[in-house]
Formats: sequence, structure tokens, C-alpha cells
Amino acid sequence: MKIKYIALLGCLVFPFQFATAEDVGAGGDAAGFSGRVLETTNTAGYTYVQVDTGKKKLWATTTQFAVKVGDTVTVAPGAPMTDYHSKTLNRTFDVVYFTSGISVSGAAAAAATPALPPGHPALSGAAGGGDAALPPGHPSLTAAPAATNLDLTGIQRAEGGKTIQEIYAAKAGLAGKPVIVRGKVVKYNAMILGRNWLHLRDGSGTKENQDNDLTVTTESPAALGATVVVSGNLSTNRDFGAGYSYSVMIEDAKVVKE
Repeated sequence: MKIKYIALLGCLVFPFQFATAEDVGAGGDAAGFSGRVLETTNTAGYTYVQVDTGKKKLWATTTQFAVKVGDTVTVAPGAPMTDYHSKTLNRTFDVVYFTSGISVSGAAAAAATPALPPGHPALSGAAGGGDAALPPGHPSLTAAPAATNLDLTGIQRAEGGKTIQEIYAAKAGLAGKPVIVRGKVVKYNAMILGRNWLHLRDGSGTKENQDNDLTVTTESPAALGATVVVSGNLSTNRDFGAGYSYSVMIEDAKVVKE
């Protein structure tokens, strides 16, 4: 089983997990399945159905559509996420399949594009082969442009805090512990999987050493170019797959604009 976060991006609320072939079994239910609807509910523009396949009882979700208990449905191939918590339903699913569509009694599938968790960004332009390189339902980490011309001079270390470079250097000892850092918001994506995502820089570190940019998730809003003080527990070794991973990040942070 692989932890995916977010959190991506399920989810990450964070982290969420994609199940592996071993988790879902040979012949994998991620390839799609059919059966009778035992339970259904709608929330935030999505429909969840529990399907009795005759061998298993499985949950799946896609863009909201009309269905009722007793209907026969066919679930298109999708991404199984384990321990997925829906905030709007206040419910945690052992496994739920995020799918491109669910047909009812042979009717056309409900969604033409892959269904994503509520608040999930559209998949567009991922580096290293495009969105096809990302697992279904994976958050696009290029949904918003980064500011490349912001002045990072004169940013002082927060009281009792560390620079971004210092956080990277001491990440092993800081994992799971509270940290404070001041910096400028150089990238901002609002409400992905129920959280705002921002990238922070303070002029320390270098791109070459990959210790100059810190990813933060928060319920607080932020603006591109704003100077903020961020506090929260440090997470390490977050891996989203397809080459997207973070050796450090701050999750569920408090963000104060200066």
C-alpha cells in the first residue's frame, strides 16, 4: 500500500492512500466491476454507491448521477483509495473506487472524464509525460503557475523559527515536530482536497540543492507574493507517485499574513 497524501493532493483529510494490486487482489477491482446497489448517497456533486458484486461489497464514486438501491450498475475502471475520509459525509471508507463513470442498467456512463475527489484540481500538464503519467485521481501539481520574479531579499527568520534551508538540513530530527518559518508565497492552489496548498521561499537554499522551496497545506487563505509566517508540524518523505514527492512539508499549518 502506498501513502499518497495528500492529504494529493486524499485526500489528503491528509494523507490518503492508493491501494496496490496486492491490496485489491489479483484480477483487480480497479479494472471495473458490476453488481446491485446496496446503498447510495450524494454529496458535493458526487454520488457514492455500495455495490454487491456477488463476491464482494465495494464502494465507488463518480460525478453525481441518478441511481437508487436495487439498481444494477457497472463501475468503470478506477483508482482504489484506502482509508479515504469524506469530510462532507463524515465517513471513512476502507476502500473507495474513484472512477470515470458508473452506468445504470446499461445506460451511458455518468462521467466522461476521470472523477476526482471533491475539491480536486483538473489534471493538466504534469511534467515528465503529462497527466497520463499520473495515477487516476492524482492531484495535478501544476494547476497554478509559480511566481518566478518575486524579491526574496530581506526576509528575516521568524522569532523562534528556522529558514527553509535549515528545515531541510535538520529534517530528520524535525520530523513530526512543530516548526515556524517566514517566507513569501511563490505558488498557491486553493481548496485542493479541502486544503489550500502553497509553496514558500525565503531566499535561503538553492534550486540545485532542492532546499529552497517548502510546500505547505492549510485551511487559511493566502495570496501569491504575500509574506507569511507559517507554523505546524513537519512531515517528511511524502510521495505522490509519478515522480512527485516531498522530502519535507508542513501540513494543516497556521498561516499568518504580515
